[in-house]
Amino acid sequence: MTAALRCAGMDAGYTAGRPAVRGADLTLKAGEVLALIGPNGAGKTTLLMTIAGLLPPLAGHVEIGGVAVKPGSARSAVSAGLVLVPDDRSLFKSLTTHENLKLAARRGGTTVDQVLDHFPGLRPRMKVAAGNLSGGEQQMLAIGRALMQDPKVLLIDELSMGLAPVIVESLLPVIRWVADESGVACILVEQHVALALGVSDTAIVLSHGDVVLRGDAKELAADESRIERAYLGQAS
Repeated sequence: MTAALRCAGMDAGYTAGRPAVRGADLTLKAGEVLALIGPNGAGKTTLLMTIAGLLPPLAGHVEIGGVAVKPGSARSAVSAGLVLVPDDRSLFKSLTTHENLKLAARRGGTTVDQVLDHFPGLRPRMKVAAGNLSGGEQQMLAIGRALMQDPKVLLIDELSMGLAPVIVESLLPVIRWVADESGVACILVEQHVALALGVSDTAIVLSHGDVVLRGDAKELAADESRIERAYLGQAS
């Protein structure tokens, strides 16, 4: 079966010869959720940006649905079906919730009403400017806008940024549901490790630019000591 996303031998960074991430190999099948975790500065966001085509890889390549993505081309990645939800959410703050969603709509694709079924808290906020939404509402809108694009691969960077844990607990199950129902493959970068592992199938720990641990999310969640060692770069 063709993988939804495959990254092979990925070196990622900002300066040739000085990769921030080295030799990353990732393979996700349709409907799989991967938790990409690790300490601050490990290279998680750099890796996501490279997969999304916002940074050219220093080595390696990306395939979506078996089709090679042009290195360093966000347009190529989007055309292949990849959507990134960045940590700053990148909303149009002066536009309303409804306008933000409609801008991402595709003919015959996910509708605004379907997004609101996932995030009913946005229904009374449809005429409110995105900049006036709460942090949790903005994150709902950012994810909802991504879903409007009917992605094959969804990358979510720091969903919990600036949010209370109780809000994160309500948002993460939506990612799991979307993956199960629509077959979207998802990479979830998240600092709330236990919550991320709870909705993921697999997990990778990135430390100092190297993949130091990977495995079944539930098995890793049951052995916190392995994750703690991996965060310190002590796991192979």
